[in-house]
Amino acid sequence: MNKPLDLPLPESVANKAELAKRLRKETSGEVMTDMASRGRYATDASIYQAMPVAVLVPKTAEDIATAIQIASELNVPVLPRGGGTSQCGQTTGTALVIDNTKYFRKLLHADPEKATAIVEPGIVLDHLNSALKPHGLWYPVDVSTAAQATIGGMAGNNSCGSRSIA
Repeated sequence: MNKPLDLPLPESVANKAELAKRLRKETSGEVMTDMASRGRYATDASIYQAMPVAVLVPKTAEDIATAIQIASELNVPVLPRGGGTSQCGQTTGTALVIDNTKYFRKLLHADPEKATAIVEPGIVLDHLNSALKPHGLWYPVDVSTAAQATIGGMAGNNSCGSRSIA
């Protein structure tokens, strides 16, 4: 079985201990730095593997803003992550991975008259469309991984699906 490589970190992200310490102190989110947890985020639906520096599962929007600020101060790249369904490796990287799928999964508002919806980034496409259906709305992106793909991940990846006109 292939396992993610745990190569030495680049100099720009060598301050992993300080990153973890500050994330634990300054956010209410779940911070993961152990090999097994980071390994789960080291790959997506592609063949690519890159071990994250750390993983944050934020509980609040403030956690996200704080984590981005900390990462910036420590010169650590940030990689927002959704369902990890990319087949091209965009959801992997030697970075602070911010996983929005646990606490940011809601449809906040749907407006049938304006044909708009406000959502959190971790909402799964199929769940969104199920919630929009009673309003006569649907999100018209048709990706094959709609049962796992999140709106935030799809937006970050510029996903459009096989029936799009791109």
